[in-house]
Amino acid sequence: MSEPASANTSRPARLSAEDWAQAALDLVAEQGVAAVAVEPLARRLGVTKGSFYWHFPSRDALLQAALERWEAIEQESVFGSLEAVPDPRARLRELFLLVAHEVKPHVIYSELLKALDHPAVQPVINRVSQRRLDYLVASFRQAGLGRTEAQHRARLAYSAYLGFLQLALQLQQPRLHHEEFEAYVEHVISTLIPS
Repeated sequence: MSEPASANTSRPARLSAEDWAQAALDLVAEQGVAAVAVEPLARRLGVTKGSFYWHFPSRDALLQAALERWEAIEQESVFGSLEAVPDPRARLRELFLLVAHEVKPHVIYSELLKALDHPAVQPVINRVSQRRLDYLVASFRQAGLGRTEAQHRARLAYSAYLGFLQLALQLQQPRLHHEEFEAYVEHVISTLIPS
């Protein structure tokens, strides 16, 4: 006689490497890169350290997998979602709105920026930043700007993003009320996107 299906629900399912990488990203968002450690993650996930070592040889390998996961998700969720927007000005507007209303990806990015001295973090941040700038330059070019003007606008847009993160997350400036924030986003859009 077989066990009822509900009898197995109390036992946790076997975790994948992706589960561990996502848990590490969640911990980065909450406490920073230095907080990523095997024992606290195992406790959080309700498993033993043996589960970790089934997938990763070391904490550094886990951190690398988490960074690669973040990079891939960031690439797909931001840029992949905008490919269907044919008009470059509308695409830039959608990009700015999408980025303005994300929360957790900003927190993770901010924490990674604080850990640029870590050898696994810096190359990922360099790739992500270059990809973002290249995307902005290409979008501004498609919107009709010349190469130099497109590069300037891309740098200005990215600098505004980084500066806002710095103010909000690292310097802990008071949060803008919803209406103030939406007005700010619209101002950024009207300032940076050519008409």
